[in-house]
Amino acid sequence: MSSEKENKKVVIDNDHRNSESDARRDVAKGAGTVFLAKIGALIEIIAQPAYTWMFGLATYGLYTVLWSLVNLLENIADLAMTAALQRVLPKENKAEARAAIIKGAFVLGVLPCLILAGILSWSSASIAPLFNVAEKDSVQLELAISLFAWALPLWATVEIATSALRACHAFGPEIRLRLLWEQVLRLVLAVILWLAGVDTLALLIAHLGSLFVTAILALRVLNNYCSLQLICKSKLSRSVIRDLFLSGLSILPSNVLGRMFVDMPAVIINFCIPGAAGANAAGLYSIARKLASIPQLVRSVFSHVLSPIAASSANRDHETMQALYTFSIRISLLLALPTAVALIIAADFLLALFVTGAAAAWPILVILTAAKGVEAGIGPASAIQQVISHRGLPVINSTIGFIVAMIVLLVTFPVYETLGVAFAVAAGQLTTASLSVLQLSRREKLHALDGSVLRILGSASIACLAIFFADFLTSAANIYVQGVVILLVYLLVMWLSIRFALPRRDRLALGKLGRRLRFVS
Repeated sequence: MSSEKENKKVVIDNDHRNSESDARRDVAKGAGTVFLAKIGALIEIIAQPAYTWMFGLATYGLYTVLWSLVNLLENIADLAMTAALQRVLPKENKAEARAAIIKGAFVLGVLPCLILAGILSWSSASIAPLFNVAEKDSVQLELAISLFAWALPLWATVEIATSALRACHAFGPEIRLRLLWEQVLRLVLAVILWLAGVDTLALLIAHLGSLFVTAILALRVLNNYCSLQLICKSKLSRSVIRDLFLSGLSILPSNVLGRMFVDMPAVIINFCIPGAAGANAAGLYSIARKLASIPQLVRSVFSHVLSPIAASSANRDHETMQALYTFSIRISLLLALPTAVALIIAADFLLALFVTGAAAAWPILVILTAAKGVEAGIGPASAIQQVISHRGLPVINSTIGFIVAMIVLLVTFPVYETLGVAFAVAAGQLTTASLSVLQLSRREKLHALDGSVLRILGSASIACLAIFFADFLTSAANIYVQGVVILLVYLLVMWLSIRFALPRRDRLALGKLGRRLRFVS
């Protein structure tokens, strides 16, 4: 009898290990494809210097402020349908039910954006005086607001369609949309309009054009996973609308507060600093924020992948979730911390690529990058919490983080202005992320720290020291030579860290990419 029990236990243990291994491979595979999709964000960062050279810092600042407002308003008006889909859709297996859920998300998410866009476009004359812009941009400001308001429903369509794809665990299709049609097309259109002599409106028209094409293509891709005909014909029951609305409503406050950390700073800076100086300051902050978002790419990738996987009943057992959680933290630490350090060290080189005057963004870039590096290293705790924990916790965490940010802003802005905004954003985001980690540990018994994570933290620290040493050795060299050397050293220490510090089971989960890059012997 004891022998039979032992054999059963071995079988159960092996099955659980296989389940963990399969789940880890799913996360790694999804993360790899989402990472490629997120390269679109890197292309956007690369495109920013071109935008500043073509249109000037003040016009670029106006563009970033308007896009920040669209992003923020869309996240309010779409009723958090992108997050609601991650919670509701993975639980349904029937095609008809999934189609009804997606239709409900479009109705609840896009319709309010359409109405709001009409109101804003009609009210552009009343809204325009709120903005501080350069004299050359003031002439077309009302038209710019009237046109760009229609980015709201376009962006909502893209966000909900791609969120539905992720909820179906289809992470790859976003690559072509985000990389080629959203970012590359925007850059191409901007260059064409610049060559045609269009100035203030060029970036806005290019953005609208790329969103329009991306929205159409996003719907076409979604049709491959859930028939658009079935979506249109499906009937919306009260239960579907109720589930989506309540799921979105529970997440909406934390989503909005989270977006405020990203989008409101440039708006506050522009509204509070008069004249062209306000537009320039908003542009400087936006440059720093874009560059500082690079370390956040790792956290964002795992957040996108782990949310629908965590919501799936098959992967909700505690031990598998713990394995996936620590796996994501190990990868995040190993990649995010050295990336943040390399970015701070190479800040002078990177800012030299922008238009004259962009060097003033250096202290903002250092503050935001340090904060985002630490936040990314913490891992995707908040994304997991949104789908497996009590619905009120993300709201509480975001509210506390927002209060902390406001206190810091009130203390620092009168003295440091734009730099004070950076301090406030850093304090708020770190507070929110830390609370999520603590609550997952206490309530869900998902612990961020174990022996493997501590070893990875040590390896990441060694990689950071190697980058610092490379900077010291090249301190007397030309700024561009120094930047290239730091980049090469960064790539080398990243490869060495993954190859020799990451546990073999994690490297095996990287699949074909890991084998091609020789992470696994």
